[in-house]
Amino acid sequence: MGNTAAVDRVLVCLLSRGHILIEDVPGVGKTVLASALARSIECSFTRIQCTPDLLPSDIIGVTVYDRGTGEFDFKPGPVFHNVIVVDEINRTTPRTQSALLEAMSEVAISVDGTRRELPQPFIVVATQNPYEFEGTYFLPENQLDRFLMRINLGYPAPDDEARIIEKQPARSTLVGLSPVMTSNEVLALQAAADAIRMDRSLVEYVIALASATREHEELHVGLSPRGALALSQAARATAVLRDRDYCVPEDIVSNVLPVCAHRIVAKTPLHAGDAVSARRIMQQVLETVPSPA
Repeated sequence: MGNTAAVDRVLVCLLSRGHILIEDVPGVGKTVLASALARSIECSFTRIQCTPDLLPSDIIGVTVYDRGTGEFDFKPGPVFHNVIVVDEINRTTPRTQSALLEAMSEVAISVDGTRRELPQPFIVVATQNPYEFEGTYFLPENQLDRFLMRINLGYPAPDDEARIIEKQPARSTLVGLSPVMTSNEVLALQAAADAIRMDRSLVEYVIALASATREHEELHVGLSPRGALALSQAARATAVLRDRDYCVPEDIVSNVLPVCAHRIVAKTPLHAGDAVSARRIMQQVLETVPSPA
């Protein structure tokens, strides 16, 4: 409630065919935001609660022998839904994380040599608490790169918090939500984002930002070409949300921190919970590289 910026971020990820990692302390509405998105779209939805004993087959599915038919049948896992909320992704093992993240990247899975496509649209909204260390498995940089964005919600403003308290439990608020668009409408908006025009000057601006990270004295690894592409995709999706068929510099600027900060590697290693330092470096880059007029 009141955090319209976070809602915009999730929608940008949806229209960009990307996934989002919401990272913050417990109780600020991570799961509520993710569930609200799922209920707002007329498509299939599931929630995965990550635990240390969660197996890859619990997510992607498993082939079982049917005694009645004498054949092996595939039982699809929860990954075969359009919107998947993955709670506390850092509480499950790296092996299970990898199975999920591979499905996110390929939009398909392979079981017993058979490739199976996942439904479209497809978005994973994962959450984690960066300040809990016991019994957690933090995602390495190459796995974080599978997420288009990493964001934090922060605490609500006093007025918004008062409204939350007056409204009573968040769960009752979600019950009243109904779909505002169909899956076909989401696919149409994704296609519209693909068709958004981006002038050459804006393409060069994205490249200049990426180059600045690669030359930054505090960074060991700067923004990769895949990261630069992700930034341009997010900018195009933002233009769609703003009801334009072309990009402007602000579409890029507004997405730099959530899209790029988790993709850089500092010379002095940043802990997964130290996202503030990564955002500080990206903010420096933004202030250094002039945007097109």
